Parts: sequence; C-alpha cells; structure tokens
Amino acid sequence: MSEKVLAYLNENRDRLLGKLNEFLAIPSVSTDSEFKKDVDQAADFIVTYLNDIGFEKVEKQETGGHPLVYAEYNGAGADAPTVLFYGHYDVQPVDPLELWESDPFKPEVRDERLYARGASDDKGQVFMHLAVFEAFMNTESSLPLNVKVCIEGEEEIGSENLYDILQGKKDQFQADFAVISDSGMIAKNQPTILYGLKGFTGIEITVSGPDHDLHSGMYGGAVRNPIMALNHILASMKNTDEVITVEGFYDGAEPLSEEERKLIAEVKGEDYKEAAGVKETASEKGYTAKEHTMARPTFEINGIYGGYQGEGTKTIIPSSATAKITCRLVPGQDPGNIQQKLEEHIKKVTPSGVTVEVKKEKLSAKAYKVEPNHPLIEKAAKSYTKAFGKETVYVRMGGSIPVVEWIDDIYGIPIVLLGFGTPDDRLHSPNESFPLDSFDKGMETLVYYWNEVNSK
Repeated sequence: MSEKVLAYLNENRDRLLGKLNEFLAIPSVSTDSEFKKDVDQAADFIVTYLNDIGFEKVEKQETGGHPLVYAEYNGAGADAPTVLFYGHYDVQPVDPLELWESDPFKPEVRDERLYARGASDDKGQVFMHLAVFEAFMNTESSLPLNVKVCIEGEEEIGSENLYDILQGKKDQFQADFAVISDSGMIAKNQPTILYGLKGFTGIEITVSGPDHDLHSGMYGGAVRNPIMALNHILASMKNTDEVITVEGFYDGAEPLSEEERKLIAEVKGEDYKEAAGVKETASEKGYTAKEHTMARPTFEINGIYGGYQGEGTKTIIPSSATAKITCRLVPGQDPGNIQQKLEEHIKKVTPSGVTVEVKKEKLSAKAYKVEPNHPLIEKAAKSYTKAFGKETVYVRMGGSIPVVEWIDDIYGIPIVLLGFGTPDDRLHSPNESFPLDSFDKGMETLVYYWNEVNSK
C-alpha cells in the first residue's frame, strides 16, 4: 500500500509544492486585525482542500475570534482507530520586515530550503498531512484510519477560544489518540520523538514607592528605591547554583529517572555554548544542561524596567519598577499552585517602604509526558527511522504547547508529537524556512505511520 502512495507523492511533488506556496502566500497574521480577511482566506483554503480530498464532513466553525476548520473521515470502518489531527494556519507577524532576504509572503526556495512566514510554523507541517491524505485517497480511495481534523487560526495569540470549543464539543472531537506536527527535530534529518513538554506559567511584579520620581540628592537615604527593592526580591528567588529558592516550588515535581537520564545523554543535539553565544552553561546543580532544559523546572526573568532609560544620567529615585517572570514546569507541578507560591514568597521578602503588586499570567499549561515505550510512540519511531534512514532519538522539550495539555486534560488520550522542523528554521524570526528534505521525508514518515497505526 505504501509504495503507491509514496509514488503519488513523488510524481506530484512539484504540484504539491506549488499548492503549499499558495497557502504560504496568504498573510494569515492572527495578532493584527488588519489581516482578518487574510486569516479567513487561509481557513477557506483548508476547507476547499479538505473537500477536494474527499473528507465526508468539513466545517468552518466560528469561535468568537478567527475560525476553526473541522473535518471528519470515517471511511476506515468502526474497527479502525480514530486520530485527532491538530494544527494551526495562523502565523506570526513578519517584523522587522527589512531583515528578510525575500518577501515573507512570496515563497522562495534557496539552498534546498523553502523560505516564507509559516513555512515551518505551522503551515508547512499542516500541509504535509493534507497532502498525504490526498495521496491515500487518490491511490487507495480510502485512508488507513478514521480522521478528525482540527486546524485553528489563533495559536499564535494563545488559542484563546480553543479550550472552550474542545470542552464544549467533546463528543465531536473525541478520538483514540491525537497527532500534532507543530514541533521539530533536534537536528536536520535526525528523526526525533518528542515525548514530553514542559508546562508554563508566569507573573508580573510591580514594586511601587513614592507617587512620583524623586530627586536622588534630596531624598536619597530617606525613601526606599523601588528598583533596589525589586532586585532584592528577584535575587531571593534563585541562587547561583540555579536552584529555585521559593519555598514549595519543587513540591510534587516528577523526578528525573535514571532511564530518562540515559535517553537524554544519548541525544546529540545542538551545542548550547555555540548556539547561545556563551562561554559556559549554567544549570541546576546536579544536572546537565540537557537534563535541565528538557526535564527540570526553570525560573526566568524575561524583562525588567523602571526609572530613567535615556542617554546620560538622570539623578532620580524612580517611583516604580517592574519585572516579568515565567516558569517552565514538569509533570506533577500545577501552574496555579506555582503562581501562589511565587506570590507568597514575594510578599514575605518585600522590604519595608514599598508596596508590591503581583499580576498572574492567564495563559498557563501543565506539563505533558507520554511513556516512550507506548505502542503509538514506538510505531512513530519505527516510521521516522524507515523514512530518514537513521535511528530515532527520544527527547523532552523545554517549550510548552498549551493545546497538548488541554487535549490530555479533556480527552485523556495519547498525543503523538510528529514534528519535522529543524533548529535552523528561525521560527518567529525573519527568514523563516523549512528544509525540502523535511518536506519529502516527513510525508514519507506519515505514510508509514498511518499504515503502522492500523496494522495488527
């Protein structure tokens, strides 16, 4: 069965790439209302394609924001498994435009990479699934399993309507397992099973002192400086061993097993020092940089501001100072509980003479992990290896994909993260691109995987 489908993809490669280019040319920037019609056009592109492929039910569902595309195929029969395929068609803004070497919405191939906004995140990877569905239908007249499609237009703005839709239409979206291709491999042409994601939460701290900026000569030594107070608070939250010192922060955190440490040690990924441009790495005491990044909680200050920012000196005591903090979490940690622990610590260490306000990040997510030896994961690894000609490696990722936690929470089904991007894709940056190798071998992987899933 696979041979005919693969032959179809090979024979139609140029046409399929041309169709992908049509998709990429639509500037579906979800964060900017100026592009609302373009976002809608991208949804229509998917609706049309799914109808052309032969899905039995295709809907463009209103969400209160940008539309969601839902589709069903039930032709594989009641005994075949049903997969929920999730992806998104919206893209990041292109700014700064002057740093692009080519128009972000006029796809261009250079050095065997396809350059365009959305080439990797996530239009290119979504399109690969649709092309594979087309190939099966045009060669076998059916798909190897039943499929439900959920492709949204709000991922880049936090999927703000998706949770309520998945919860409210639980029966419609229910499936045996889910597949998401919105991630990548640790290196080009290195098949990678992503079996875990970190959770996410954050807070914003604002320390206030005087009701206006003060002359530092007249008031220095008489009032507390909010920037100094904020620095005192922040310095108390993590020590130089990269250990988070907030009481209870690690409570319930799933320990890193020896088996997983071995899996992580086998991963030959990027050189952190070279990639980050630093002279040495700094990780939690007792853990390697890879272990900390993939499987231990983190606490990061993302931004800090207050007082005079212009050229030269302005001798003031500023009236306020603010810091933005985010934490990546591991299984066993609850985002709401972490926010509460942070707030309690801040209030406990705040110096006298200032007040502090803590704003809690609304978008939070729990960590997700599936066992690496789960049959669906093993079949994915087998399919990757067959397509790419290399043994598949297993990793957990330091990033977060909230929809993964939501699907896990609402449906309790295994989630397979089949990503084909590479570290050089420049997601969210100018000159985003996607390797044509990933396009070809990724579709080959999907052909093998859909057949494997329904094999006995």
